[in-house]
Amino acid sequence: MTERIPRTFLALFAGLTLSASALAEEVQVAVAANFTAPIQAIAREFAKDTGHTLVAAFGATGQLYAQIQNGAPFELFLSADDSTPAKLESAGLGVAGSRFTYAIGSLVLWSAKADYLDGSDAVLKQGQFKHLAIANPKAAPYGLAATQVLEKLGLSQAVAGKIVEGQNITQTLQFVSTGNAELGFVALSQVYKDGQLSSGSAWIVPAELYEPIKQDAVLLNKGEHNPAASALVEYLKGPKAAAIIKSYGYKL
Repeated sequence: MTERIPRTFLALFAGLTLSASALAEEVQVAVAANFTAPIQAIAREFAKDTGHTLVAAFGATGQLYAQIQNGAPFELFLSADDSTPAKLESAGLGVAGSRFTYAIGSLVLWSAKADYLDGSDAVLKQGQFKHLAIANPKAAPYGLAATQVLEKLGLSQAVAGKIVEGQNITQTLQFVSTGNAELGFVALSQVYKDGQLSSGSAWIVPAELYEPIKQDAVLLNKGEHNPAASALVEYLKGPKAAAIIKSYGYKL
């Protein structure tokens, strides 16, 4: 015969369960495409540690900016630059004083072929390739950085006819990983984890060849009163998120 559990205990347990459920919220986040892998890893830890659910939508910074302007239900924006969050704050769409830098990105020239790049810009300068992939520089900060590198190296005109342009950095990576382009400028975080390349070969572009890719976040007005949004902001500033971000090659 099983022992009966007192009704008062069951009522208390049910009350605690309901309270925990009531505290768990969902936060809608617009995330620059270069930060896809890190935010997915952060989302898992965030859910474990807080009970809140992070729902992410990915795209080029310019595309996400347009969606926010048009009323998309995002509550937090993780941009690939620092100017776009500032514009949203100035336009009254972001909570004043909520902007902060969550990562500083690195640009890499990458090929899916393991022996194609030798860790330098030699292949790029030799020009013995048919296609070079970059992200749309008008919408994606990593694409803009790529154009700055080409200009600094004096190669803009030489490669102009070989460039294939992705709508965002994710599509740019796909062009290279599928072989539609022999090489391309992508975010280091897309091909790097825990101190090494995940595949292929690369040249990590020296920081002095492009303007710093300072990636800022801003709390949007729709998330101002959502406890999950506030919790995520604090979580992104904390040590666990910092360790994940650094593991993908970002600087803080």
